Amino acid sequence: MIRGAAALCLTILTLGACDAGPGNVRKPAEPKYGFPAADRPVATIVSARWSDEESRDRLNEAETVMDRAGIKKGMTVADIGAGEGYYTIRLAARVGEDGRVLAEDIVPQVRDTLATRVARERLDNVSVRLGLPADPRLPENSFDRVLMVHMYHEIESPYEFLWRMRPSLRTGGQVIVVDANRPTDEHGTPPELLKCEFAAVGYVQVAMQKMPSAGGYLAIFEASGERPEPQTIKPCKSGRAPAPKG
Repeated sequence: MIRGAAALCLTILTLGACDAGPGNVRKPAEPKYGFPAADRPVATIVSARWSDEESRDRLNEAETVMDRAGIKKGMTVADIGAGEGYYTIRLAARVGEDGRVLAEDIVPQVRDTLATRVARERLDNVSVRLGLPADPRLPENSFDRVLMVHMYHEIESPYEFLWRMRPSLRTGGQVIVVDANRPTDEHGTPPELLKCEFAAVGYVQVAMQKMPSAGGYLAIFEASGERPEPQTIKPCKSGRAPAPKG
């Protein structure tokens, strides 16, 4: 019988998370502009690739996520933490020539590699942008869906990030998060912590579904009410100590 980490890797294929562990975490960013710090470790970006595309397609991962997210032709979608572009390429086909995809990453070399792929595959409905760790730099009132696949646990300033992302949603727009149900220092996000952090910035969770083909769960959020002032945001308690300094 295969046990432990090896069994986990075979079960969910995915794992950039197979090398996750206490050594692959950062301390939360120091608060800026009145935003609170996250009360949890922040996972280190270990790879632009979560798993190889052929393995993910055999599980029908992208199609299932796009179906559950309600992504249709003509929509405008942001792919945050796009990496090598697994979702970007498939989103471009799904939304069609009348739709748009904005692929964002915070690592310049990754952004450049993805831009080269987009140009090579002649994806005229895709643009590629460099984001910032605490700001996805999305244009306001522009997106029907914002996808965040296996990257939320790597955001070092979640409250500022979600606050700055919120104006980019159109009326009825939704944020789709796919992640693993495990602590952030193990390259996942517990669903209750995810729900709490989104709620702190004025989002409401409208769905939470198990997503074994993508290694965990799929959660859907919508903006609700007024966006709070940064200094009024109440941080969530993770129950785990932040990563040590140094």
